[in-house]
Amino acid sequence: MQIIPAIDLKGGRCVRLTQGRKTEETIYDADPVETAASFASAGVEIIHIVDLDGAFSGKESSNRAIVKEIVERVHVKVEFGGGIRSIADVRQVINCGVARVVLGTLATESTDTLRELVALFASQVCVGIDALEGQVMSRGWETATGTTAIDLARSVARMGVERIIYTDIKRDGMMTGPNIEQTLAIAREAQIHITASGGVSSLDDIKRLRDAGEPLVDSVIVGKALYEGKINLEEAMQFS
Repeated sequence: MQIIPAIDLKGGRCVRLTQGRKTEETIYDADPVETAASFASAGVEIIHIVDLDGAFSGKESSNRAIVKEIVERVHVKVEFGGGIRSIADVRQVINCGVARVVLGTLATESTDTLRELVALFASQVCVGIDALEGQVMSRGWETATGTTAIDLARSVARMGVERIIYTDIKRDGMMTGPNIEQTLAIAREAQIHITASGGVSSLDDIKRLRDAGEPLVDSVIVGKALYEGKINLEEAMQFS
C-alpha cells in the first residue's frame, strides 16, 4: 500500500477543505515547499498536489509556480491536478517535471480529449473520480455530472486509462475513514488500479484498506490527518 501525502494549494498556502466546500477551509501555516521537503524526507515516493484555485476557476493559477518550485527543489515525484482543462495544460505541467497529471473535469466533459491524452502520455495521466453519494461531481466538486462513479470508471478504463484516484467527497476532510466498500467495488468493476482518497484518519484506516486484499487498490492519499497530527508519516510508511 503506497502512502501518498497530499498538499492542497489555495492562494499559495497549504489548506484543507471540508467535503470540498471552498467556504469551509482550514489554513495551515506550513510553507508548501517545506511541507513537500518534509514528506520527501520521510521517504515517500510521490506527493499528491491539488491546485484548488485552478479547480474552482477552471484555469491556470499562480499555484502552478509553487508546484514547479517543488519539482525543482524537492527530489520526489509529484502528481498534480486542478484546473487542467486542455492538452496544452497537460503538456505544460509535464514539461515542468510533474510525473503524473490528474484529470477530473476534463475526463467527464471531453472523452475525445481524454483518449488523445492517453495516446500521448499513457501512464503520465490518470483520472480523478470525485463522487458524492456515488455520483460524479466536476468543476471543483460543484457540478453534478449525472454519471455514477462506477460507470465513469468503466468508461475511462476502456479508453486505456491505467489509474483512477477515487475520492468520496462526503468523507473528504472529515477524518471518518475512507469508503472502502465503494473503492473496492470500483476497482473490481472497472479492473483498474485505484488510489483511495478521502476520510483517512488513522493508521488503522490504512491497515483496513491494505487488509481488504484487493491488489488493484494499491495506494492511498493522506491529507488532513497528517496536518492535524493524527497520523505520523514515518509510521504510515511502514505500511508501504
